[in-house]
Amino acid sequence: MTFPKNYPYSPPDFKFLKPLYHPNVYPDGRLCISILHPPGDDEQSGETAAERWNPVQKVESVLISILSLLDDAEVSSPANVDAGVLLRTSPDAYKAKVRRDLEASKADIPRGFVMPTHEDAFGKRKADEAEQGFVGWSDSEEEDEFGEEDFGGSESELGGGDEDEEGEEGEEGDSESEVDVEDEEGRIKTSIR
Repeated sequence: MTFPKNYPYSPPDFKFLKPLYHPNVYPDGRLCISILHPPGDDEQSGETAAERWNPVQKVESVLISILSLLDDAEVSSPANVDAGVLLRTSPDAYKAKVRRDLEASKADIPRGFVMPTHEDAFGKRKADEAEQGFVGWSDSEEEDEFGEEDFGGSESELGGGDEDEEGEEGEEGDSESEVDVEDEEGRIKTSIR
């Protein structure tokens, strides 16, 4: 994957260094995938701007899209017409050809190299986050401590008073308003009344 000088406003280029027999891979290794096409609608291909590159895409989303395409080829507009035709007309012959390419590509793997798995990558990320003290919202122990008052506000919070002034009501006739309350750890919680 190579990145142009005006990245992220233009998409990166992606090319397989070894030929890969696939309907969406050109014989020279370039990949034909919408997410890597320049931004904007394309009347000729029928791709909308939503399908094409935009600056908020991340490398991770590009790689996930590539893996998805490799697993589920788009044969309606193939970059490699022969591979597209073979996949549609003779899936077993197509799979045999792909297996041969796969076996040939294994010769490029350094001796002793262990291919990381999806679980390895995410397991390491979670371990790194735990080491750094990061606790995601869904993993937070505090999530279990939240009660109704944290989402709708207790009466004391709705009245806008301090925690010492429990039971005090706000003025009658008030329209909807927000009340910020600081918890024991200094975090601000907003309640809407």
